[in-house]
Amino acid sequence: GFLMQTSEMLRKICMRNLVRKYCRGLTAERKVQLQQKVVTSAVFSGKKEGYLESLSQPFLETRLKENDLNPKVLQLIRGEIIKYVTPVIKYDRNGFKARERLLVLTQSSAYVVEMAKIKQKIEYSTLKGISTSNLSDGIVVIHVPEDNKQKGDVILQCEHIFETVTKLCILANKQSLVKVVKGSLRFRVGSGKEGTMVFTVGPEPQVFKDKTGQLTVV
Repeated sequence: GFLMQTSEMLRKICMRNLVRKYCRGLTAERKVQLQQKVVTSAVFSGKKEGYLESLSQPFLETRLKENDLNPKVLQLIRGEIIKYVTPVIKYDRNGFKARERLLVLTQSSAYVVEMAKIKQKIEYSTLKGISTSNLSDGIVVIHVPEDNKQKGDVILQCEHIFETVTKLCILANKQSLVKVVKGSLRFRVGSGKEGTMVFTVGPEPQVFKDKTGQLTVV
């Protein structure tokens, strides 16, 4: 029994040393990757389609560089450190028209940007929620408070959904606010009105306004 105990203790010490050696050998970049992937796992593992396939794809630090942004936009958000920029499709809250935009995440806020204009600013401290579906689509809804500053919730389609949502919830420190929904979700249009989005499975991916006026994501 004594030998077995000693053997077990040595095994644990050996394992601890191996782990320590591995961690020491990690580059700062690799450490950040692993920390981010841990958050992705906590939020999406077993909940959203495509999660397992995303594991082998490293997250990029950003999809676009700071100098890809219009100088006017940089001037408007000066003083804030830009952490992540990615192209997105934004759907209008009313007619659901698809528009090409950029999502810019700084250390304190998320910005929806159109060329040289900031269309919407969401301070992380005011974030009410982040919703995605359980299917393989790239839709994310950023829920904002009902106040005069905000026009309503933001409906975005992201090519790298796991990466973008992970970056957003880490920067906002609001991992617990991410909801992975089935079937449908409600979003705020503004001035007390609500809209509905329906998620369904079909032969080809598409996003459209159906006859009942709902946004349908296939």
